[in-house]
Amino acid sequence: MEFLTDPIKVIYEWLMLTFTGWGWAGWVSSLVINLLAIVVFIMAIMVLDILLVWVERKVVARFQDRLGPNRVGPFGIFQPFPDIIKLILKEDITPEGADRVPFNLAPILSLASVLFLWAVVPLASRIYGVDLNVALLYLVAAGSIGTLSIIMAGWASNNKYALLGAYRMVANMISYEIPMVVALLIPTVLAGSMSLKVITEAQSTNGGVWFVLISPLGALIFLIAAIAELGRSPFDLNEGESEIVSGYHIEYSGMKFGLFYAGELLHAFTFGGFVAALFFGGWHGPWAEQYPLLGAFYFVAKAMFGYWVIMWVKYTVPRIRIDHMLAFNWKFLTPLAFVLLMVTAVMHRILTDVRGLLDASTGADGLGLLAYVAGMFLSNVILVWITVEVLRAQARRERQAKVSARLAAAD
Repeated sequence: MEFLTDPIKVIYEWLMLTFTGWGWAGWVSSLVINLLAIVVFIMAIMVLDILLVWVERKVVARFQDRLGPNRVGPFGIFQPFPDIIKLILKEDITPEGADRVPFNLAPILSLASVLFLWAVVPLASRIYGVDLNVALLYLVAAGSIGTLSIIMAGWASNNKYALLGAYRMVANMISYEIPMVVALLIPTVLAGSMSLKVITEAQSTNGGVWFVLISPLGALIFLIAAIAELGRSPFDLNEGESEIVSGYHIEYSGMKFGLFYAGELLHAFTFGGFVAALFFGGWHGPWAEQYPLLGAFYFVAKAMFGYWVIMWVKYTVPRIRIDHMLAFNWKFLTPLAFVLLMVTAVMHRILTDVRGLLDASTGADGLGLLAYVAGMFLSNVILVWITVEVLRAQARRERQAKVSARLAAAD
């Protein structure tokens, strides 16, 4: 029964008893246990990554009115394994004139940058790697390693198409990191901490209200910026069949290309997990506190839903031009994110005081919480309405300017 309530503690104590029984020192046993935990966790994530290959192929097949993998194993679930074998057996090619060290290191860093992110993800109340009080800063820093791997791949390939693809992708990622970081500050303001564990717990202790109800616009901005950071459609400017072919990884073959592909799939699921932790309560659900394994199931289910939304967008929306993409970020998304952050901070301070007064005057927690949630949600709705009106006015001015130019040319 204790295993169900705290599985990590039970496994740790059993391994510690076993190793010390073999005559190992306590610190050696602890070090080996931690290393084993890291290896097992990475292996579990990589197995999940293999499953995501099948999930993505089946989902896109349904979107496009196809069957998808259906031959190898039941429902084609074992199809990723022959694909992996094929990638391993393919010839490993390094282009002539390529810088071998960064060329070979880039795909490893691309996948490693995603694995690093899982160190701070709280899978359940008692199942997590490390509780950093600056976990959101760690998220941004570890994600930057992926940006480095892309520019390394494009530059080291000795290919102009790869270099152009890398430049375009890095410009995309650096640009959309700004609204993403600003969106990350919204849960920080609401929870009063940058720790992902604290942010997740705040969505349970704060009346059980998920942050997506308090700041739906913040969740949307983070999702858009995450899709752009992933380089997925409509922001997949690392690829362009008529311009740069496959972009920064055009010269990669075999398992090196497989590492880039695996990193992309796992990164999408990882961002689904961050959306779940930041805005959808993370591992919280019925009996999740008593049974951490059930909490881990809730977290994976929510992360899978976020991953499904990312797939939905990718296979529905066409690619946009790079100038339109950058204009959308710098002229619209970034200013909107900063305004939302200021509105959230001010309204959170005001409504927290109002909530305290209502709770003190009525003696009940429900009315103050309802006023707080309603006020925060309405502030988002009003900001969206103002934004739409500003965009409509701007579009009207541009149409009038075009009409005036045409009339002037006709005269």
